[in-house]
Amino acid sequence: QPLLPNEACNLGSINLATMIKDGEIDWQKLEKVVGASVLFLDNVIDRSKFPLPEIDKMVKSNRKIGLGVMGWADMLFQLDIAYNSQEAIELAAKVMEFIDFHSKKYSMRLAQEKGSFPNFEKSIYATGELQREGELDWEKLIAEIKKTGIRNATTTTIAPTGTISMIANTSSGIEPQFSLVFVKHVMDDDDLLYVNPLFEDRLRAEGIYSEELMKKVSDSGSLQEVEQIPAKIKKTFVTSHDISPEWHIRMQAAFQKYVDNAVSKTINFPRQATKE
Repeated sequence: QPLLPNEACNLGSINLATMIKDGEIDWQKLEKVVGASVLFLDNVIDRSKFPLPEIDKMVKSNRKIGLGVMGWADMLFQLDIAYNSQEAIELAAKVMEFIDFHSKKYSMRLAQEKGSFPNFEKSIYATGELQREGELDWEKLIAEIKKTGIRNATTTTIAPTGTISMIANTSSGIEPQFSLVFVKHVMDDDDLLYVNPLFEDRLRAEGIYSEELMKKVSDSGSLQEVEQIPAKIKKTFVTSHDISPEWHIRMQAAFQKYVDNAVSKTINFPRQATKE
């Protein structure tokens, strides 16, 4: 999250993998979670104790929050959409526009209740210069914010979420899954086979799950060379190294269009990649 001198980051991430209902995105639930997240992150600003008075003053002058996502790859698995597809790129823009739009809508409502961030009059919101366009009514929202104010100078950031995604048992940030099956070496030379739960459920539904097959997938590092895996599953359950750098960049660009700050992204190259 790019910050001015003496600012501090204040980040939160929505687990998109939990936003699926009956095979579709539960937009109503997602909006409620966005609203609750904006309120929570705004309250964090007031409850935090900063090490220097200069930091306290700057943070509370701009009240920046950074609401983002994790579980994107696991959401795509549930929707049966390949990460490296135009459908996924278009959905990424749609999901992030929805989050960005409603985060600003709820921040505007907070401003009506508690007041805008102190530096509002110096911002692009006060002049109506916020640059957004898409499927939602941005023109109306920007005009309302110009008139009534907004609580937070920024509302969206996509963080790496490496640790919190592990706690939530989901994919990190907007990254694809690095591996669907891997062997974890534990005490006394025992090996623990970890299988992505969504992948396991899909294989069991197809009636082809077995530990022997999972070991083959683990050894291969990808489904693409495993003959027993049906083509339709290979298409959806792609991992980091199955995806070309171009698709990684396109995905990042789709999310960045509706993010105030930065998007954390890892772009994987094959071992034999050259500088050219």
